[in-house]
Amino acid sequence: MKKVVLSLALVAVLGLSFTSCRETADKAGEAVENASDTTENALEDAGEAIEDAMDEAGDTIDEAIDDAGDAMDDAKGATGDAMDDAKATASDAIDDAKATASDAIDSAKDTAKDAVEGAKQAGSDAVDSAKKTGSDAVNSAADKVKGM
Repeated sequence: MKKVVLSLALVAVLGLSFTSCRETADKAGEAVENASDTTENALEDAGEAIEDAMDEAGDTIDEAIDDAGDAMDDAKGATGDAMDDAKATASDAIDDAKATASDAIDSAKDTAKDAVEGAKQAGSDAVDSAKKTGSDAVNSAADKVKGM
């Protein structure tokens, strides 16, 4: 009788510790109640109830293992998708940075080219002005020398 009671307690503990939802907990509770009622009637009926409870606990464990495996597969898939999205986003950001840097370099080249052209023109204008001023000075000096 002690073994039956201890077995029922063990089944109850297993049934309660491996429940994955309320329905399973209710079924385990009913199995424990049925087992206690049948132990009063006969040891044979108690043995059958214990076997039924153990089968249900085993099924519950199997379902929990399957659910855990499915959850792990889902998490793995979601992690892979997140990594792919992160790679794509990083790649897009790098491409955008390259394009922006290329545009900035092209703009700097154009600005430098315009500055060099402007400096060349200013230098050419200064040389022409100096030539004219020198020529005017020489002509003015020559006119003064002639007039003397």
